[in-house]
Amino acid sequence: MMDAPLQVSRILEHGASVHGAAEVVTWTGAGPRRTSYAEVGRQAARLAHALREECGVTGDERVATLMWNNTEHLVAYFAVPSMGAVLHTLNIRLFPDQLTYIANHAEDRVVLVDSTLVPLLARVIGELTTVRHVVVVGGGDPAPLVAAAGDRITVHRWDDLLAGRPERYDWPEVDERDAAALCYTSGTTGNPKGVAYSHRSIYLHSLQICVPEGFGLGPTDRELAIVPMFHAMSWGLPYAAFLCGASLVMPDRFLQAAPIAEMIATERPTLAGAVPTIWNDLLAYLDSHDMDTSSLREVIVGGSACPPALMHAFAERHGIDVIHAWGMTETSPLGSVARPPAGATGDEAWRYRYTQGRVPAGVTARIVGPAGEPLPADGTSVGELEVRGPWVTARYVGEEKPDPAKFRDGWLRTGDVGTLSPDGFITLTDRAKDVIKSGGEWISSVELENALMAHPDVQEACVVGVPDQRWDERPLATVVVREGASVTAEELREFLATSVARWQLPERWAFIDAVPKTSVGKFDKKVVRSRYADGAFDVRELAGP
Repeated sequence: MMDAPLQVSRILEHGASVHGAAEVVTWTGAGPRRTSYAEVGRQAARLAHALREECGVTGDERVATLMWNNTEHLVAYFAVPSMGAVLHTLNIRLFPDQLTYIANHAEDRVVLVDSTLVPLLARVIGELTTVRHVVVVGGGDPAPLVAAAGDRITVHRWDDLLAGRPERYDWPEVDERDAAALCYTSGTTGNPKGVAYSHRSIYLHSLQICVPEGFGLGPTDRELAIVPMFHAMSWGLPYAAFLCGASLVMPDRFLQAAPIAEMIATERPTLAGAVPTIWNDLLAYLDSHDMDTSSLREVIVGGSACPPALMHAFAERHGIDVIHAWGMTETSPLGSVARPPAGATGDEAWRYRYTQGRVPAGVTARIVGPAGEPLPADGTSVGELEVRGPWVTARYVGEEKPDPAKFRDGWLRTGDVGTLSPDGFITLTDRAKDVIKSGGEWISSVELENALMAHPDVQEACVVGVPDQRWDERPLATVVVREGASVTAEELREFLATSVARWQLPERWAFIDAVPKTSVGKFDKKVVRSRYADGAFDVRELAGP
């Protein structure tokens, strides 16, 4: 067989030619902005010429992006790795000191920044030791950035930089195992860690997204890509869409429920992907506004566990299937998708959909005990989930050898606790660090949260373990009540008692305005525990078990 390297440039060329009429739609305050895939290919060539000729990017230098989901970010997604450089997506929601750390750790040479994010970059630009060029995308004022950059860094405008550049680029043939893109973990504990995706891993991961067992993305689809392009490469959706010819709808910075609902009604997407908090907000909006969402066949929910109540609400009230998926930055991120097996119907099908899904071909999973011993895949043995596969990282950027705290004998230690069924379905009960250890027994914080969010008056619920003199740890339930609703801790505890063992019921309750979120939209339980320790919550304590 011929040896054809699996390169990002091959995805670009295929999408820009065979699927040149497909489009990427960027949402703006004034409505949609449309660009064909053929034009994305031409702009990618112009950007590659500009980066090489004006910014000195000739090898595997890192080119960073500090941008929203939009056409220009998609152009960079293809231009940078296709020319042999490495795309580094900067998470706009990280703290300034973390942004500084990862840009310096990655040794970024160029930063492409959306003009609306100029103030954020201006705060840290003086600390970015390796950056020599900044490209401002959009019509905003770059003056604060120019002033902060000084003489060491040259600031360009996107339109000026690309103007007059050739529309074709002789894409080099790179080693398919070379780094193509770089993404850092969210850094909830310690500094973020870098994961480098190879051309090969991106290509294989894109194929998996397109198969029915994955996201089932195809040329007749329009994908609403809400998951940020700075978070685990937007779940690989931009590359997969170009590979199969699905059009893309990009929300830019308009991530609130109202504009997302308008995008769905206007652009008629068939598929969408985002974290549960986005869908929770959208559900509340759709329940109170008459919006046409009939085009939307299903939405993929990942990033954190999706409450079953949210899945049922979308299906029953809006005819939209919510599909559970699991993954990590370290897994590119697709790890599993919860599609019921053949023959499963009714309640049985729903039980499969509540899981984190079935591992796909190419990814192997196992459950291990406290001493690292493999446990049987019987659906009942509980342990830490470990995975390996062609799009799973083998070590973090800058490490000479894998960190034993995260890797064991060629397996990635996910930090997730749960079970694995004989037919390959993963059910996660908690993060290892979030399991509540009470009186020698384990309580799943996720199980309590899902049960609480099934209550009609609860918008969000976050449960953490807090110190207890008698039991070592006990659950603290922090609850956000739906607008216009009213409910007491006693009522919620009795509601929980219908689905949870009484000894697991929280004694400590706090009603809050919003659950703190991490940079990727997950509940930030570290912050919740810290605020409890600082006495920031008005805690009501009920009788113990």
